[in-house]
Amino acid sequence: MASERNGDGGKGRAAENGSGGGVCMEMPEIRYTKLFINGAFVDAVSGKTFETRDPRTGDVIASIAEGDKEDVGLAVKAAREAFDHGKWPRMPGSERGRIMMKYADLVEQHAEELTLLESLDAGKPCMATRAVDIGTSVRSLRYFAGAADKIHGETLKMSRQFQGHTLREPMGVAGLIIPWNFPAIMFFAKVAPALAAGCTMVVKPAEQTPLSALYFAHLAEQAGVPDGVINVVTGFGPTAGAAIASHMDVDMVSFTGSTAVGRLIMEASARSNLKPVSLELGGKSPLIIFDDADVDIAVELAISANFFNKGEACIAASRVYLQEGIYDRFVKKLAQRMESWVVGDPFDPRVNQGPQVDKAQYERVLNYIDHGKREGATVLTGGKPCGQRGYYIEPTVFTDVKDDMIIAKEEIFGPVMCLMKFTTVEEAIARANNTRYGLAAGVVTKNIDVANRMTRSIRAGVVWVNCYFAMDSDCPFGGRKMSGFGKDDGMHALDKFLAVKAVVTPVYDSPWL
Repeated sequence: MASERNGDGGKGRAAENGSGGGVCMEMPEIRYTKLFINGAFVDAVSGKTFETRDPRTGDVIASIAEGDKEDVGLAVKAAREAFDHGKWPRMPGSERGRIMMKYADLVEQHAEELTLLESLDAGKPCMATRAVDIGTSVRSLRYFAGAADKIHGETLKMSRQFQGHTLREPMGVAGLIIPWNFPAIMFFAKVAPALAAGCTMVVKPAEQTPLSALYFAHLAEQAGVPDGVINVVTGFGPTAGAAIASHMDVDMVSFTGSTAVGRLIMEASARSNLKPVSLELGGKSPLIIFDDADVDIAVELAISANFFNKGEACIAASRVYLQEGIYDRFVKKLAQRMESWVVGDPFDPRVNQGPQVDKAQYERVLNYIDHGKREGATVLTGGKPCGQRGYYIEPTVFTDVKDDMIIAKEEIFGPVMCLMKFTTVEEAIARANNTRYGLAAGVVTKNIDVANRMTRSIRAGVVWVNCYFAMDSDCPFGGRKMSGFGKDDGMHALDKFLAVKAVVTPVYDSPWL
């Protein structure tokens, strides 16, 4: 059973000590709540606002401008003007890179405040948020700043008397729709390569977590990113998101979120201007642990792969396959380890797991847990909500899980781990691939031959061996099958923001071809 130090869902033990001993910092000031269009913060045309809420308590944090189709139109107009007539795509790549480096420095300088905003809005433990979410954002900006002057075409070896080369040109106005589970990381996973490529953009953050995106827009202006290059429209998917996906003057869309919404994005593209679409969608990733694995290492990897970010991760390894010889030792060790897992206020540095992002997600996860119980899976640990306030759920581990159970097939997006036995390598490969998703996978073994066979056999965008969540700015990330297509991170991330143009001219009297 998980240790739970946050009895009322809103006040951690540190808060009860009076001085807040060890709590990250005081609550941040909410400075930016309006849309950011053409270099200025503005109200929505309709004057509407919506509430972003504190998942620790359900209380309102702030009222945020609610953009819709008309606001998206203004943002796209600003982005189009900045692309067609502005200086950003016409700058040398080295100059774009210099501004992006300054942008990264500003994010780093404001890391403490950004950490608090991200933790407050998304329920993330602040210690991890500072190191992972904000740290990754800074590294992503610097990585793509370095790539901005290294976007090269090719010289073509033509078969006749012609010389040819390719140009890689910025696509134009990019629509970037980001999720609520990693708001800062995903903002820069899309914005940074788009900036490096010379695109302008309209960003729609998730309505659950709009605060950091608005702060990043302010810092972009401070860094010298020209007006109209980055526009941020807060609002809801069916209105603001749909308007971006269907806008005739948006040249491409990059979306991270659910598979169901990914389908809608593609449909909107097809019905409008056939804009290219890049999708990073859901997952039901397997973690396959062989008999020769170190059980202590395997347990820690499984915990991280499932309960990091309270399980709100598309790559969460919620299907844990254990070879028969290690199964009992693993289950015993895991149960012992979960006794020290702390669920509570994310501003308390002792806490491992904060609340789910909002009430809807909280209820969705609890519904899946109930499904697992009804289908006959056994609860090893957890299985219940925590506290009297907020959206806290005990980290839940199920044993006796069958592949055809709902909890083994559908993406839960919460702190739920499913344990299953397997016997042979062949069985592990077949069951790992028996899913409509193909985002990520993990393999834990000391046998290099087994590792090589597994990595080549599993149909997923990334396979980690003896590690998990080993992501990096230089490592391309994206899925297969119904997990989507297109890459974030690595130099491959630039591809979706660049159009390839071939240029051919005749060659007369050349001494060679």
